[in-house]
Amino acid sequence: MLKKVLIIGVSALLLLGGPLIGNAFAAPVDVNAAISNAQTAADTAFMLISAALVLLMTPGLAFFYGGFVRSRNILNTLMMTFVLMAIVGVTWILWGYSLAFAPGNAIIGGLQWFGLNRVGYELTDYLKGSNPAEMLSYAPTIPHQAFMIYQAMFAIITPALISGAIAERMNFTAYSLFVLLWTTFVYSPLAHMVWAKGGLLGLSGGWGALDFAGGTVVHISSGVSALVAAIVLKPRKTYPERLSPPHNVPFILLGAGLLWFGWFGFNAGSALASGALATAAFVATNTGAAAGALTWLILEKVLRGKPTAVGAATGAVAGLVGITPAAGFVTPVAAILIGSITAVVCFYAISFKHKLQIDDALDTFPVHGVGGTVGAILTGIFATTTVNSAGKNGLLYGNAGQLITQILASLVAYIIAGVGTFIILKILDATVGLRVKEEAELQGMDINEHGEEGYNEEFGERINFSNKH
Repeated sequence: MLKKVLIIGVSALLLLGGPLIGNAFAAPVDVNAAISNAQTAADTAFMLISAALVLLMTPGLAFFYGGFVRSRNILNTLMMTFVLMAIVGVTWILWGYSLAFAPGNAIIGGLQWFGLNRVGYELTDYLKGSNPAEMLSYAPTIPHQAFMIYQAMFAIITPALISGAIAERMNFTAYSLFVLLWTTFVYSPLAHMVWAKGGLLGLSGGWGALDFAGGTVVHISSGVSALVAAIVLKPRKTYPERLSPPHNVPFILLGAGLLWFGWFGFNAGSALASGALATAAFVATNTGAAAGALTWLILEKVLRGKPTAVGAATGAVAGLVGITPAAGFVTPVAAILIGSITAVVCFYAISFKHKLQIDDALDTFPVHGVGGTVGAILTGIFATTTVNSAGKNGLLYGNAGQLITQILASLVAYIIAGVGTFIILKILDATVGLRVKEEAELQGMDINEHGEEGYNEEFGERINFSNKH
């Protein structure tokens, strides 16, 4: 009996264990390939989440801006931001991405990636065309389309920032056409010059300007364009004699909170991989925002007697703007200084704007234009290769030339954004017109431009009341 049991047991082991024994002698696992695949999966997930965070900033900006305007203009203000997700969401796929990042010259890319032709799911390190110079090297561990869609979110929110300067008076059709032209002829060339391989201003074959996440490309370009647009459109009919306070401060705080949250994708995601650099940018982002908000509140308390909720929100945004170009190049202590200095300069820039009586309705230039400029310059002072070996040292670390480079790059951004915006607006003014009629502006943009109201209280109730009597 025992003999039979042993025979059955040995037979079972041979039958069941054979495959296992065979696997034991199979070819060894390629550890390096396994590690590479795991890194690709982690970095791709990180970048897709970061892209979603940046997209969230767009409705966040809508609420931030919407809280400032009169209630009769809330929907129009929200729409001027929301519509960017539709317009740029399509044009970026068709031609925007190609113009911004495809191989071209030092100013602008070509159209060989039109409609995402040859923009697939391969790792960008292996993306090759007929010419070896077409190889990308931005992010060797993520699919090309992951890089593309991440950059799309930047292209969406940047022109949305401009809407704050022209709120409560610009024709929605003209605004939509402006966005279409501006992203094509202003944003895409600037993005190419700063971030694309061989661009005029950037680290990859250019002047060597440092812009980690958009100080020049996003904030200076939108801020300067906002200033030009405010001047070309001229003031609102009620400016400056009959200005209304923000109609919904909770919206402003909600928007600022969403912007702060999404900004982690904006800055940390610009590392293009999960790891130490993304961590450094994440920490710098939160630190700069906190320092900006705190500084603004202190200024209000000392100079005006009371710290305000609007001030806290504005200070946080100013700090975020200032730290954006520096996030991946500076230490946390430097981030405190950058956030605080940017907040101080933006605080006084808003006051100066009021003295000039330029109707930049929601202070886009004083916060984004000025804040982006201050951040770009301070990057040239505080940048250190101990944080990012791929960057450069700034003035405090023995490289005074970097400060000069930052100033020159900012000036180029000023010229391109300013001149480009002026030309586009003049063309639109001569064709479709820029402003709504005076009666429509005074009645409110919502009912006249969109045929609906945000709160159904200004015109709807009045009409119902008339019908009843």
